[in-house]
Amino acid sequence: MPTNKGQEIKVLYLTAQRQVWIMGALPQALYRSENKRAHCCRMQVTRRSKMLMPTSEKISSLSADIQFNPSLSKVLVVLFNSAEFLFLFLPLVLLIYYALPHRQQNAFLVVASCIFYASWDWRFLLPLLCTASLDYWISRRMECLADHGVARVIRKRYLVLSVTANLLLLGFFKYFNFFTASATSLAHRLGWEVSVGTLEIILPVAISFYTFQAMSYTIDVYRGKLHSTRSFWDFFLAVLYFPHLVAGPIQRASSLLPQVTQPRTIRADQVWEGLHLIAWGYFKKVFIADNLSPIVNAAFASPEPSTAMTVLGVYAFTFQIYGDFSGYTDIARGIAKIMGFEFVLNFNLPYFATHPSDFWRRWHISLSSWLRDYLYKPLGGSRGGAWLTYRNLMITMLLGGLWHGAAWNFVLWGFYHGAIQALHRMLEPGLRRLGLGFAALPSLWLGLRIGAMFLLTCYGWLLFRATSLDQIGQMTLTLLHPSGGLDGAGMAKVSWIIAPLVLVQLVQWRSGDLFFMRQAWLPKPLRVVVYALMLYLTVFLGGQPQSFVYFQF
Repeated sequence: MPTNKGQEIKVLYLTAQRQVWIMGALPQALYRSENKRAHCCRMQVTRRSKMLMPTSEKISSLSADIQFNPSLSKVLVVLFNSAEFLFLFLPLVLLIYYALPHRQQNAFLVVASCIFYASWDWRFLLPLLCTASLDYWISRRMECLADHGVARVIRKRYLVLSVTANLLLLGFFKYFNFFTASATSLAHRLGWEVSVGTLEIILPVAISFYTFQAMSYTIDVYRGKLHSTRSFWDFFLAVLYFPHLVAGPIQRASSLLPQVTQPRTIRADQVWEGLHLIAWGYFKKVFIADNLSPIVNAAFASPEPSTAMTVLGVYAFTFQIYGDFSGYTDIARGIAKIMGFEFVLNFNLPYFATHPSDFWRRWHISLSSWLRDYLYKPLGGSRGGAWLTYRNLMITMLLGGLWHGAAWNFVLWGFYHGAIQALHRMLEPGLRRLGLGFAALPSLWLGLRIGAMFLLTCYGWLLFRATSLDQIGQMTLTLLHPSGGLDGAGMAKVSWIIAPLVLVQLVQWRSGDLFFMRQAWLPKPLRVVVYALMLYLTVFLGGQPQSFVYFQF
């Protein structure tokens, strides 16, 4: 890397838009396809920069530092909502995949997944390959020792080596500068003169996701819940498989590895459900999330947010992050389905939760269940009495918050969710007695609980989205001491954007079936109309294309 005044990093940039995205800007992209040429740019980042992640979100935050250089060649980045992915990468992969037998399918998917991941930066493959190789060897070694009756304590040393190596890698790339800067700031507050430099670290995409996936494999082999696979490439595919690689769902080897090793049968109903998930996922991402993004960005960019702006921004972000993240998950699950794989459910109507623990059984289920099984329960879970349970909850949620990003607002967000879970456990007996008073009106009591949990969730999203602790303080004060009215026009706009989502979710909630197009009362002609409307809203009324929010994690 250059060591002069600035560090030059090539990133993709387009003259008219940041990326050639599909769906939200499809007509414009097609219209301009003959005239538009992608340009690379040079981004000058000073030595004081703590971290650079080459995603569109980071690019947009540093747009003031970008200088165009048309002479540089295009850098291809394969994203789910890019024209390159939808019109080139995915059709080509499917065409070749369907023509191959099982073992060749696996080999081809390894190559395709490497291309997908290397399109960001081929160097990102190196840490992934290293951790996968280490975890494969350790799992094979632990099973061999178990077969020969070697003491569990010896096998545990190998597990500790695997977990330590994975966490050290994650900690170095993601948290080194965060903890260094935080320690330096604390020292200055205490009056100590400390000068510790930060490193110019390129954060590998999806390192948080694949680290947890690999760790679950070695832990399950150690526990005897899973046999280690003999084939390194089968294990590598389970970790690297491109639909879930970048932003989940977090696939455990116990679920995905048997699907890799066994021949896959692709059924017609599986393809139909997969295409439905893909269409619904793009709709949530492009029409819901991308249309809400400018409203959210404006609210959280204001140096002095008003009550109206805070409420509008938080309300919009609550649905933006759901549409964005659950949309990505649906696309990933849909692509996997049409290839014969089944991914775990990651979202189950989270905004219909009635209490904090219920929310985490519905939101990012693959992460919350991972934290439950590999952190909360090993700490003791709820077996050691009330106060130990509260301690375990707080540790789990604090680390869950830190998993999302190297910033104090994520730590505070995790603390907040741990605190409201502990508080709900304390108040649960009283809440049950209170609910008896609504025995004649159970629907009202249910609505009150859903509404209260939704408001608590909204404030949590304020902590999550805020750019600094100072902004959290400012926005919280505007909510505690409101002044002026709400932004009626802004609230109406947000309500119009989310109306289709809310309507569908009410159908899903009432029917208990997330595949809402399968309702018996919905005739086939009307289903065609619904899909046509979704396509129209996605293609022609989609928002300005944006990166997926969870790509930064």
